[in-house]
Amino acid sequence: MLPPNWVGDAKLNGEEYVRRVDSLFALADQIEARYAKAAAHVEKLTPSLLARAFRGELVHQDPNDEPASVSLERIKNNGSKSDQARKRLALRLS
Repeated sequence: MLPPNWVGDAKLNGEEYVRRVDSLFALADQIEARYAKAAAHVEKLTPSLLARAFRGELVHQDPNDEPASVSLERIKNNGSKSDQARKRLALRLS
């Protein structure tokens, strides 16, 4: 936060202006470093979240749920429910 009248104070000499500007540049450098660190963290976070999602680690897994391999095999053999419904509708309309 800038002090009030940090530039407009007529009593300040040149050295004081330089000291204050230097402190503001130091603050800007700190902010830039924090931003760079946060940006790097975000870049790592997205692939990490995707990996956890594909491993099923983002939500509680219900042990009663059918495994994906079984579901895929059933769909492959029987077609999905929507495919079956579409076929029944096509038979009724023809």
